[in-house]
Amino acid sequence: MEKRFLIPLLLSLTLQAALLQCQQLTIQPEAGKQTVLSRADIEALPHSKITTGAPDSPVTFDVVTLKAVLERAGVTFDKLSGKRLASCLLVEAADGYHVVIALPELDPAFTDKQIFLAFLKNGKLLDEKEGPYRVVIPDEKRMARWVRQVTILKIVDVN
Repeated sequence: MEKRFLIPLLLSLTLQAALLQCQQLTIQPEAGKQTVLSRADIEALPHSKITTGAPDSPVTFDVVTLKAVLERAGVTFDKLSGKRLASCLLVEAADGYHVVIALPELDPAFTDKQIFLAFLKNGKLLDEKEGPYRVVIPDEKRMARWVRQVTILKIVDVN
C-alpha cells in the first residue's frame, strides 16, 4: 500500500526538479555571446524580500536586482557615460510584451530607484501567468513595466 503513494510522490518531485531546471533566462549583451542563466544561477545571486501592494493586500517577492543579473552575464556599469548612456535594457516576455529600461535607471551611481527580478511570490514559485520571472519596480505609480513571464534581457544601443 505504501508503494502506491511512493511512486506518485517520486514522480511529482522529479517533475518539479525538471521544471526548475528549465526555468532559464537569456541575457544578450551589446557585443558578445548570449548567456543563459538557470533558476539556480539567479537564486545564487544576492537576494532580498520586498513587499509591495495595497496596505490591505501586501505581496512579498523574493528578488534580485536586475543590475546583478546583468553583471552575472558580463554586462558592465563602470563606464556608463557618453554614448553608453544611450543604451537600454529591452525586457522581453514569453507573451511578446516588451518594455525598455534605460541603463542608468539600473545604476546606483545615477539613481536610488531599485529595479528587481522576482522569482518567488509570497514564498512560492510564480505561477505560469506571472513566471518564471517578473520585473518589479516598487516606486513606479503604474505597473506597466512590471513585465511578467520574462524570458530575455537584451542590451540595445539606440545611437
